[in-house]
Amino acid sequence: MKTLLLVDIQNDFLPTGALPVAEGDQIIPLVNRLQPEFDLVVATQDWHPATHKSFAVHHDMNPGDVIMLNGIEQVLWPVHCVQQSSGAELATGLETGRIDRIFQKGTNPEIDSYSGFFDNDHQSNTGLAAYLTEKGVTQLYVVGLALDYCVRFTALDARKCGFDTSLIVDATRGVNIEAEDSVKAVKEMSATGVHIIQSLEILPA
Repeated sequence: MKTLLLVDIQNDFLPTGALPVAEGDQIIPLVNRLQPEFDLVVATQDWHPATHKSFAVHHDMNPGDVIMLNGIEQVLWPVHCVQQSSGAELATGLETGRIDRIFQKGTNPEIDSYSGFFDNDHQSNTGLAAYLTEKGVTQLYVVGLALDYCVRFTALDARKCGFDTSLIVDATRGVNIEAEDSVKAVKEMSATGVHIIQSLEILPA
């Protein structure tokens, strides 16, 4: 079964959101066009409690600063995708009628969850892998926000879980705290066996 995974396409990651991804809104029409080409569509949703320790405000530090959190290097972020907030909702304009299930992540206030599969310490999982296996998914295609963080870690974990994984790279955008972050992320994914493709390879001519 060919499946499209929409990673964190939420209001707070759009250019006007709390944690803006430049041009993040530009992927939405493309993602909407891609959805009918797949047997199954699922999504992830960043869903943080307001007390989440990845928020810089809780450390009297600045977004972009890095700390050790539970033994793991953690980039600190602006407050974003707080549970029940409009910023945490799936993005305005994103077609949601084809989404079969939404997997929420980042719900543990003690640790972040970039991947749609696991918390960053890989001690807890979202149930996504078991769900995809139950559905008989053989090919997983990943799109969404942000390329250099949540998309990257989701695709890497998809490969570790044994899924044949492709990144539709033009249906993603990166945060790019450093200018080359997205380029490095794509190289890393490719090196681990993630297929890097363009949407034209999926969409009908």
